[in-house]
Amino acid sequence: MGLFGAGAGKSRMVDADSALPGRDEQMPVPETHAVLGTPLKPPYPERSEVAEFALGCFWGEEKAFWQVPGVYTTAVGYEGGFTPNPTYEEVCTGRTGHAETVRVVFDPAKVSYPELLKVFWESHDPTQGMRQGNDVGTQYRSAIFYHGDAQKAAAEKSAAEFGKKLSAAGYGEITTEIVPASGFYYAEDYHQQYLEKVPGGYCPNHSTGVSCPVGLNLG
Repeated sequence: MGLFGAGAGKSRMVDADSALPGRDEQMPVPETHAVLGTPLKPPYPERSEVAEFALGCFWGEEKAFWQVPGVYTTAVGYEGGFTPNPTYEEVCTGRTGHAETVRVVFDPAKVSYPELLKVFWESHDPTQGMRQGNDVGTQYRSAIFYHGDAQKAAAEKSAAEFGKKLSAAGYGEITTEIVPASGFYYAEDYHQQYLEKVPGGYCPNHSTGVSCPVGLNLG
């Protein structure tokens, strides 16, 4: 992704008036997950919940989540911007406002939302602003798109707790956006479960190495 991603001049958030127009047609995606064999699109099982996270290049980050026991399905897409149903090339211009995002559908009886937050925080560096390492631009920013008040409260609490750990390790302040889910647009089919389809594909590790102190006890 860093080979194709946005450059330093695309690190300023576009406004709605300047965003690309997009389209009404949804991006076609495979019916089932290449690893889990479950549907990528709704309807999902009745008791399942949805979480959405942006944490840099979505290829490797999707894999981190699909490996979590209790996760029903995952998909990659674009969220947090203005352009409806954007293409990857449009997102890379920095003129859609979207971040590369992983949708995680999970069974809360098997894995909690706070446990997913732990995966989120430990899988990237949430202090870098509009970038992750050499991947630079608004599409690579860190964000939690929460669904409902309970997810919002858990996300804010986890950010506060993990922020203390990062500070003690010498990192700066967390720049992660914690904002309401605002419309998830599926990415092209070749992006879905990319590292299953392309073993050894581009997968940078931007983890800080700092352990997140949250999980089942976050509440």
